[in-house]
Amino acid sequence: MKTNQLLKSAKIICLSSPFHGQVKDILITDGRIEKIADSIESPQNHETISFPNLHVSLGWIDCKSNLREPGEEWKETLESGAKAGAAGGFTQLIITASTKQPLDSKNRIEFVKNVAKKLPISISAMGTLSHELKGEELSEMFEMSMAGAVAFSDDKQEVSTGLMSKALLYSKNINKLIVSFANDNSLSKSGQIHEGKTSTKMGVKGIPSLSETLRIERDLALAEYHDCPIHFSCISVEKSVELIRVAKAKGLKVTCDIAAHQLFFEDKDASGFDANYKVLPPFREEQDITALIQGLKDGTIDAICSDHTPHDIEDKKIEFDLAQFGIIGLETAFASVNTILQGKLGTNEIVEKFTTGPSNIFGLKKGEIKEGEKANLTLFDPSIQWVFDKSCILSKSKNTPFIGTEFTGKTLGVIC
Repeated sequence: MKTNQLLKSAKIICLSSPFHGQVKDILITDGRIEKIADSIESPQNHETISFPNLHVSLGWIDCKSNLREPGEEWKETLESGAKAGAAGGFTQLIITASTKQPLDSKNRIEFVKNVAKKLPISISAMGTLSHELKGEELSEMFEMSMAGAVAFSDDKQEVSTGLMSKALLYSKNINKLIVSFANDNSLSKSGQIHEGKTSTKMGVKGIPSLSETLRIERDLALAEYHDCPIHFSCISVEKSVELIRVAKAKGLKVTCDIAAHQLFFEDKDASGFDANYKVLPPFREEQDITALIQGLKDGTIDAICSDHTPHDIEDKKIEFDLAQFGIIGLETAFASVNTILQGKLGTNEIVEKFTTGPSNIFGLKKGEIKEGEKANLTLFDPSIQWVFDKSCILSKSKNTPFIGTEFTGKTLGVIC
């Protein structure tokens, strides 16, 4: 169904728009922006939308979430994930291929596309880098690319040097991005939280920063050798930011993102053995968070993702060392980032990390906020204060440490 809506007194946040920074009325008819003006009378059959501090931007894109379907639909489905994404302000999700039944074939990519046609927001899929996520041989990358896969990654599974080299070389032929999750499993295996003072006090094996930076150094070397692009997902430590900053200065085709929750928590927050603080990469130290924020400021870090990783209670309410890694993040990504970056990054800069950042990385079509364009918009208030509770969760899973947290900034809806 096409949308007919009138946004009243909306501050436009879109650097490419001639109306950027201005407060305007926006008339949307049959899903397109018909008129932008200081004041517009509401026509018949149009819903009027008005909030005290309404801001509007291009629709936000989440460049990493796992919606569990196919294979673990009791944790999340494409439908429930789409609803959670819309509640968090996202109009498009890029989902990982590491589902229980991996997205490693043309048929599975087409399955996601067919289900997504019926959903309120757009969903695009990555394909696996290796066949069946086994890390042994390349997947059917060409066939999946033709079916609509936007990138290729084995998500948080180990990828050998030889296989990564082959994948990067092959990606040049199909013009699709390889996404790397930097983690040397031989160093991080059995680790529970960041390796440091807190892990020592807790008596648990730590995950060293070195396990991330070694993989980044390796994959940067491979990308330079093959002269092809690479994207690093969910970097988390200070040295990683510096390695990528230097690589960009050298002219390498490298981009990266961070998970929103990495800015909000430190490793010491996991000291109570609450598995809702057990994530991969783990929460790091204050100096790492400072470096991530600086990376966002200077453009080293291109985007912010939710790293939405739903788990049921059986995977979390068990012994800490047996609990699964990951938390849900679609509903809290913007609010958590906007809260922690108050006085450090402006609203324009934050929104860029959810819009043009992801679209540039994955080569997605960019919209504009101007007359005649399709209305693909996120509505939000960057200053409102509110408390996140269980009633805010539309995901099927509830594994989050944010329940009871007071945030600054809230999404008000999407038009997609």
